Amino acid sequence: MPRTPASARSTATRRVRWLPGVCLMAVIAVIAAVLGCQAPKSSASFGFVPGGVTVFDDAIPGVANLDPGLLKALRQAATAAADDGVEFYVNSGWRSPEYQDQLLRKAIAEYGSEEEAARWVATATTSPHVSGEAVDIGRSAATAWLSKHGAAYGLCQTYDNEPWHYELRTEAATSGCPQMYADPTHDPRMQQ
Repeated sequence: MPRTPASARSTATRRVRWLPGVCLMAVIAVIAAVLGCQAPKSSASFGFVPGGVTVFDDAIPGVANLDPGLLKALRQAATAAADDGVEFYVNSGWRSPEYQDQLLRKAIAEYGSEEEAARWVATATTSPHVSGEAVDIGRSAATAWLSKHGAAYGLCQTYDNEPWHYELRTEAATSGCPQMYADPTHDPRMQQ
């Protein structure tokens, strides 16, 4: 019986060693496709905002795609707040409809029902985040500063249960912020 050269045997052995790994990856991809699983769409291009982002970070779509009036007011307020040693971090701003839908599905799973999830996350068709008209500000010092001074810049907390959620109300500079809704389920805009 002829012998196979050692170099041919080692090449064949290497192919056999990586073949199970490739097959396993293919099986996982097929299972994920069949089950409808996807990698989370958490890239910045969908509106995900990584930690440490400020209202001045134009490279982040969650900030750059905010309504220009809201962004201008946020930056003016942030500049004034900096004099008091307070920095405005953005936890969430503009969101794509796909990202908003992903957040809603996650909230339904977390809270157990669409009704309870609606207290915290709006649909893609009703969310002011999707239109760039809302921002979630991080860190308690910033939300406390906005609670006290935000109306002067037209920045108003919209929901009682979300002290981080701010929207632009230009009339607030002269007449104060409107009364807050208890949560988004009490907001007529969410009933569409």
